[in-house]
Amino acid sequence: MTPTAVQVVVADDDDDIRDLVELKLTQSGYTVRACANGVEALDEIRRDPPTLAVLDVMMPGLSGIDVLREVRADEALKGVLVVLLTARSRDTDVDMGFSTGADDYLIKPFSPRELVHRVSALVSRSQ
Repeated sequence: MTPTAVQVVVADDDDDIRDLVELKLTQSGYTVRACANGVEALDEIRRDPPTLAVLDVMMPGLSGIDVLREVRADEALKGVLVVLLTARSRDTDVDMGFSTGADDYLIKPFSPRELVHRVSALVSRSQ
């Protein structure tokens, strides 16, 4: 699957981070749909399931963990890959992310290049 065929939903309530992630993934050839919060992200994921979602853990309304739980509970969405993006770096936070069903967990501040590599690796492995 070429990157342009890969749909990515990005959700972060921080405009600068959301814009950076959207820019870097778009520059790498992915089709990105950006959302400002978890409610928008979940609606977008349900409306047209993407290949992958990049979710900030701490968002108002629904957190990235809440969105992840909803995605994993929905049979139609179980194939959606999820990368959690967060400032929460304690082992218990990372463990919770993975035990909830995250495919990857990236701690802020992060390297945009590393994010693109991780997204690419996840998409490649899932095919």
